[in-house]
Amino acid sequence: MPLIYLVAGEASGDVLGARLMAAIRAQRPGAEFAGVGGPRMAEQGLDSLYPLADLAVMGIIEILPRVRLLRRRLQETLADIARLKPDVLVTIDSPGFTHRILAAAAKLGVPRVHYVAPQVWAWRAHRVRHYPGLWDKLLCLLPFEPAWFAQHNLSATFVGHPVLESGAGGGDGTRFRQAHGLDPRQPVLILMPGSRRSEAPRLLPVFGATLKRLMLHEPALRPVLPVSPAVADVVHRAAATWPISPVIVTELADKHDAYAAAAAALTKSGTSTLELALAGVPMAVTYRVNPMSAAMARRMIRVPFVAMLNLLADRAVVPELLQQDCTAETLGRHALDLLRGGAAATAQRDAFPGILHSLRPPEGAPSEAAAWEVLQVLDQAGRQRPAA
Repeated sequence: MPLIYLVAGEASGDVLGARLMAAIRAQRPGAEFAGVGGPRMAEQGLDSLYPLADLAVMGIIEILPRVRLLRRRLQETLADIARLKPDVLVTIDSPGFTHRILAAAAKLGVPRVHYVAPQVWAWRAHRVRHYPGLWDKLLCLLPFEPAWFAQHNLSATFVGHPVLESGAGGGDGTRFRQAHGLDPRQPVLILMPGSRRSEAPRLLPVFGATLKRLMLHEPALRPVLPVSPAVADVVHRAAATWPISPVIVTELADKHDAYAAAAAALTKSGTSTLELALAGVPMAVTYRVNPMSAAMARRMIRVPFVAMLNLLADRAVVPELLQQDCTAETLGRHALDLLRGGAAATAQRDAFPGILHSLRPPEGAPSEAAAWEVLQVLDQAGRQRPAA
């Protein structure tokens, strides 16, 4: 029975890892798993080496207080890989951590797959020179990535974006309203502050101030925050000071039902924008990090947009309200327009289907395509391994 070692570095990677595990098991029922993951991967049978929350940090400045912990977790992971001698190693996103795992694992002779291509096409393109030999196969979520890596003589495979099988577009809005005591006509606004404990606290105060403004115009408004369990306590504490008590959900099915009930959303950049598009929820994308981190990032970013929807469409489908534009006044103005279903909301909904279609793999579901590629690497390594 093959042993597959997976390393996810944050909540989104945990979801990808769980779907990948299920797809691998469907194609190779005898597969066993070990490594690092969160609650979704635990549901698939992974006993994580340590809590995923230890790795969930973002930002150049924000990471500094956790360097010692991250270094210790890196050493523990490598020691575990050396001890277990897996048949294949799959690292998922989080390049700051997983690329170090890949580099060290090369010395152990473990076949390596990296799932979710590093977004060096957006910034820090010079890093691509460090990639030859870092993995045996690179799996991409975005259709334009293989061509970009090919320009740098690196092979990459598009396997489709897992958001397409997330179920985000299949929620039940009526069920959500009934479960949480909401009137059928009560406007629902989704607020998504992020899945990392280092990022959510920067958006939560702005969201609270935005609600105060919005309720002057929409007094019946009910905010809903779908958040990961890793930041639920942070969200509860911040929301205690808000002018209205929000509905906070951590379960996946409840989140999708919330999408179906929503009229609009304010969300951080990332996969959440694709989930909302799948559910047909018009949105404004916002983000705020440490000013020093933002200043450094602005000097390195090489793409015109940060929202994935805008990058895929190559135009501003959804507004991007970042850093100095991430204010209660600006967020409130955009949210009110979207809540009232004006032309901006209609234009977004019209654009979503075409963007999402571009994320489909050539065959099957994204997780199935990714699982097939991982098993190809595993089988090839098995054929090349000398007989005992």
